[in-house]
Order: sequence, then C-alpha cells, then structure tokens
Amino acid sequence: MTEAPRRVALSLVEDGAHYDDVLERLLREARVSVWISSANVKDVRVEAPMGTRDRAAGRWTTFLARLWDLSQNGIDVRLLHGGKPSRAFAATERALLAERGNAATVRRPTAHHCMRVHLKLVLVDGRWAYFGSANLTGAGLGGKGDGRRNFELGAIVDDDVILDRLQERFDRIFRGAECASCTLRRECPAPLDIAKKTSVALSGARKRPPRKNAPK
Repeated sequence: MTEAPRRVALSLVEDGAHYDDVLERLLREARVSVWISSANVKDVRVEAPMGTRDRAAGRWTTFLARLWDLSQNGIDVRLLHGGKPSRAFAATERALLAERGNAATVRRPTAHHCMRVHLKLVLVDGRWAYFGSANLTGAGLGGKGDGRRNFELGAIVDDDVILDRLQERFDRIFRGAECASCTLRRECPAPLDIAKKTSVALSGARKRPPRKNAPK
C-alpha cells in the first residue's frame, strides 16, 4: 500500500553504533515489549548488566540470557528469524533451560521461524524501532570490534504512523497471518498458523504492546 509522502525524523545508525544505540538501549529501556526480527541469529555477546560485579570486571554475557531476564520480569519478548539459529545459540539455550528450568511456569522469549523472513527489525515498547541491514549477530547488532564487524546502516524512528506499520507487519508474520497465501507452505516444516512455538519458544501473549502508556 502506497501512502502520501510525509516528513519523518530518523536517527541514522552506522556500523559499531548498532551495539550502543540498539542492543544496549533496548536492554536499558525496555519495560513492556521487545520484538526482534532477523534473517540470521547467533549467540551475540553483550556487556554484563550495569551495577554488577561482572560489569565492573569488564565481563560479557550472552544476549539470550539478558532476553530471558526481560521475559522473567514480565516483558513480552518475541524473536522472529529466517534461518536456523547457530549451534552456539542452541547451546546457550540448552544451558539456560538446564539452569532456570523448563517448566511451563518459567517465562522465556517466544521464537518463531519463518523461512521467508529477511527483515531486520527491533521494536521496543511500541515507543521506538530500529530497521536496517543488521542481523542479530555479533558482526551485525553485536559488539564486535570495528576491524571485525560488518559494514551496516540502519535508522531509529519514533514516529507513531511508522511504528504502527512496523508492529503490524511483524505481528502478521509472527501469528501466521501470511501463511495461508505463502507459496512455500509445502516446504515449511512448521507453518505459523498451525505451529505456535519453536526452539526458544514458550507460549506467550499475542497482545500488541501499548505504545504511549508504557511505564517509564
């Protein structure tokens, strides 16, 4: 659908700034929801939480563990990915399951796989979003050094109209609303309109996050 042109303020994100401006910011600010879409998913490392001994010692931890922390604090964390997660990611997931338990009462991120997903998108609390070229990998959104990371470009936006469109797009794919018309359905191992959870998944709320009423 083509809309009439309108002016929107964007913040450009280049290369290593993806780590500070997207990953670190979402971990610092998220209070209601974190929705992430990525073509590729790897075991990204991030700095330990502020105020901890690990942070003071300069230690890093896995981003997946931080997402689990957000989930266990009641934040709606969703991951939509196009490719199979890396072996290191899967190993971290198994370690978290062993450490924190696999019971139905344990809140953890909900992950869905769709082979057509190529969009790179981060939505936080319905308040701001990142979209661009960077995947959820160490060389994309992660903190790899300038000499080792990918050349990436993206933008951060907090425009209401754009946020509505981005959330709607993510949600339609995530809940399987695009599956019925997909010509790759026969090749898909688990269409999302039938299978509601995959590798990291725990059944979670489908409710769309509020944009303007999120607690600060």
